[in-house]
Amino acid sequence: MAHETLKVEGGKPIKMWTQGVPVEPEAREQLLNTARMPFIYKHIAVMPDVHLGKGSTIGSVIPTVGAIIPAAVGVDIGCGMMAAKTTLNARDLPDNLGPLRSAIEKAIPHGLTPRHKGRDEGSWANPPPAVDAAWRKLKDEFDAIVEKTPKLERTNNYKHLGTLGTGNHFVEVCLDEEGAVWFMLHSGSRGVGNAIGTHFIELAKQDMRTHLANLPDQDLAYLKEGTQHYDDYVQAVDWAQRFARMNREVMMQNLVAAVRTVIKKPFETHLEAVNCHHNYVQREPHFGHEVLVTRKGAVSARAGELGIIPGSMGAKSYIVRGKGNPESFHSCSHGAGRAMSRNEAKRRFTQEDQVRATRGVECRKDAAVIDEIPMAYKDIDAVMTAQQDLVEVVHTLKQVVCVKG
Repeated sequence: MAHETLKVEGGKPIKMWTQGVPVEPEAREQLLNTARMPFIYKHIAVMPDVHLGKGSTIGSVIPTVGAIIPAAVGVDIGCGMMAAKTTLNARDLPDNLGPLRSAIEKAIPHGLTPRHKGRDEGSWANPPPAVDAAWRKLKDEFDAIVEKTPKLERTNNYKHLGTLGTGNHFVEVCLDEEGAVWFMLHSGSRGVGNAIGTHFIELAKQDMRTHLANLPDQDLAYLKEGTQHYDDYVQAVDWAQRFARMNREVMMQNLVAAVRTVIKKPFETHLEAVNCHHNYVQREPHFGHEVLVTRKGAVSARAGELGIIPGSMGAKSYIVRGKGNPESFHSCSHGAGRAMSRNEAKRRFTQEDQVRATRGVECRKDAAVIDEIPMAYKDIDAVMTAQQDLVEVVHTLKQVVCVKG
């Protein structure tokens, strides 16, 4: 049996693919609270990278009928991964990878400048033509959303399209098991997605002021199907998810162009390409019913569907093919999953640890990225072993260049 089932008093069962992987008690408690919500469909599925999250547990698949929990989707709406295989091989890469990293850092805005210090380096000063072309596909729907929620107009939207962000978002150049070069990146819906998520989480709490006392956690405040706020949220979240997908596509275009300025040998990309969300909600058929599936740190893994499961800086990443396991609502993990908080990682590890852990990778190794040290994450091999009935590995990637936000 690849998963264990937790019976929940007054709630739906929890099915956990966590054999051989630690699960913190706080995450377990959070899962129990969610499983007791009255609109959960069948059961909650828990992936091996599970850990405590804001609103709901990261690494969980939450199917619902008649209601949606905005905090379960979170504020990084549509966050996910994109990977593309190229015709380049390891021997085509320069011996010194520093200029390659610099070219990528120049081509893709990343990081964040505090508001009082002027223009945000993580947004475009003058967006290039690729951003304009992508924004044209998103603008009309955004205008319709802004008409209902005017404050969303004053967010970073157009100028964040094609940018990386901060935290665990990254751009990488990787090698697969045969030495083929891949480009891989991780980002979401940026400032505008954050604003949409925050707005509707607050609306759900306001709508439920009278019921909040009965909720096990106020972040489980939900919007009921058939209400105006529910309809507005579904429209806005769907748009943010499209923004996130396009954000990754624009970044990939700019990444390819940047590499071509350093590697003069002609090459093709997208021999194989994957673009998948791992923080999102969508309507799907399961067990004969149409249900809303919220994947909070989980990837769709329908039979034959390709997905990406990244490790941490310095660890392996995987391109996988879904097995379409109905018990997991056709899902798999979205990464290794944090083993400790960012603050705990900064307390526990030093810059020397970071340098050692990322030996052989051209990346930042300064004190500001210690919270992303590989040891702050679960063992990716254990995570993959725990979900063998959910996915099969197609490619194993090892990064040689990593750009962090």
